[in-house]
Amino acid sequence: MKRIIGIMTGNSLDAVDVVLTEFLDDGKIQDIAGLSVPYPISLRNALLTIRCLVNEDDIDMETLQSLPLFLETHDIYLHVVSQTVLKLLSEHQISPSSIDAIGFHGQTLDHCGPSLCPEKNDFPYTLQMGSGQKLADLTGIPVIYDFRSDEIMSGGEGAPLVPPHNKHIAEGLGLKSAIFYNAGNTSNLAIVTEKTLLGWDAGPFNEFTDKLIRRNTSDPFDENGKYGLKGKLKTDLLQELFEKSAQTPGGHNFYLVKPPRSGDPRWYQFEKIAAFQNPIDFNDVVYTSEYFAAYTAVFTLQFVPKTVELPSHFILFGGGWHNPVCLKTFTDLLIGEGYILPQHKQIFKQICQRFKEKPTAQISDLGKYMEARLFADLARYYLEKKTWTSPELTGCTRPVILGTMRRPFQGMIDDKISRAAKGWQKRKLNA
Repeated sequence: MKRIIGIMTGNSLDAVDVVLTEFLDDGKIQDIAGLSVPYPISLRNALLTIRCLVNEDDIDMETLQSLPLFLETHDIYLHVVSQTVLKLLSEHQISPSSIDAIGFHGQTLDHCGPSLCPEKNDFPYTLQMGSGQKLADLTGIPVIYDFRSDEIMSGGEGAPLVPPHNKHIAEGLGLKSAIFYNAGNTSNLAIVTEKTLLGWDAGPFNEFTDKLIRRNTSDPFDENGKYGLKGKLKTDLLQELFEKSAQTPGGHNFYLVKPPRSGDPRWYQFEKIAAFQNPIDFNDVVYTSEYFAAYTAVFTLQFVPKTVELPSHFILFGGGWHNPVCLKTFTDLLIGEGYILPQHKQIFKQICQRFKEKPTAQISDLGKYMEARLFADLARYYLEKKTWTSPELTGCTRPVILGTMRRPFQGMIDDKISRAAKGWQKRKLNA
């Protein structure tokens, strides 16, 4: 048995999620305790500013890491993360010495997998912020982190990493096949069968709706469909969202890119959608944005190879599925109900025909800390020296053991950003 803490701070910049999970010798996975702590507004604003700097062409890696704003924000971020870990342990009277390791994702500032590179000679990269050494020193627990770098440096997408974890959950539950679907800032899916493990990013999910709500109301998101349920579908906006709302650096429609693929909020074109900038019929725009999130989640099922039997059981996790508009739209479209854009009618019909049984969907009991637990699971695999991803899943050239480990007070190391950020640096130098 191993007891590992998993930590996730997502693209929404809303909170630190921490979970303590036990991985039992019989393959079962159980959460012992979990805690979410909201980001201070000042930290969120600082991270948004740094993201903007990262996307500028005239700043390089060395300059970024020397900026007072970056250094101060990095230390505040790690303070919030470490205090969340220590609070979790204190509240449950758990000694840090009883924890085998912490699996730490870090805060993503940018990501560009091979599928998003406009030219074959471009440089894929992933850029996460967060020193594993400093976190180990602050908590007194070994930290395993920087999981995406090895994937990127082996030719893979670096995302999604969750499908193997979903497979582990399915095995623990005795499920032979299922589709696990995460609806967070971005949606991603994992197709799990006895012979197959596939997964990829489907596209933005909460991203557009959350921005709409925050810009036009005092609410952080559309809780319980407060606004969306009052609206109706604007089919012209649905068409525009599909055509314009997610573009790769090479100018391709992200929704049409074949897997393996990974997405990044930088490719989501919120500012280019006119209805988002001046939502005259606000509730209608919110409803359509929520409808579209679920629409693309079904649309992407066309990329499941025809040689794979499409599981009819969906296990849902992530905050997006708690929105009633998104959940109803998703389940309706799976059974051939709801509005479909004319050019997609045949695609949706073929998807529905592939199910051998009527599709069912359930929100997972393990869903609340799914992403945080993923990094606990990754840390477990690192400790057991097991490979995580495969060429079939992410496009990597070989299976790799992901991550690197630092023990408390092991010594100084320059690890404030991920190792695969060097690809970002090379792109800047060759621009």
